[in-house]
Amino acid sequence: MKKMFFISLAILFLCPVMVNAGELENIRIAVAANGKSAQASVSNMAAKCPHYLIFNNKGKLIEVVDNPYSDASRGAGPLAANFLARRGISIVIAENFGTKMGNTLENKSMTHFEFKGVADNAVKKVLKLN
Repeated sequence: MKKMFFISLAILFLCPVMVNAGELENIRIAVAANGKSAQASVSNMAAKCPHYLIFNNKGKLIEVVDNPYSDASRGAGPLAANFLARRGISIVIAENFGTKMGNTLENKSMTHFEFKGVADNAVKKVLKLN
């Protein structure tokens, strides 16, 4: 009976770790950037940046996407947030976020971080690789 109890406890403690590891594998990070390389500067406008750099959970640049809303006259924040959500993004990094974009990201259970500097360094900091 005690053996079964301890096995049950072990399973309960290991399951959350396994779930978190699985979630980490699916993380996709978008960095609002002024250029198309990992060394590009992080844009000061999350919704109206020229490009989004997409990184995987290991901090590797896997895709560069032109922002279709960079020239939007109104509503760029929610439009950009929805665009990134459709692309499976979990985390968004930019120098600044407008209120509407921040709210839309939060409503979609997406995390966002403000960072000033180089895109690659921003991702490393978020992933705690440095």
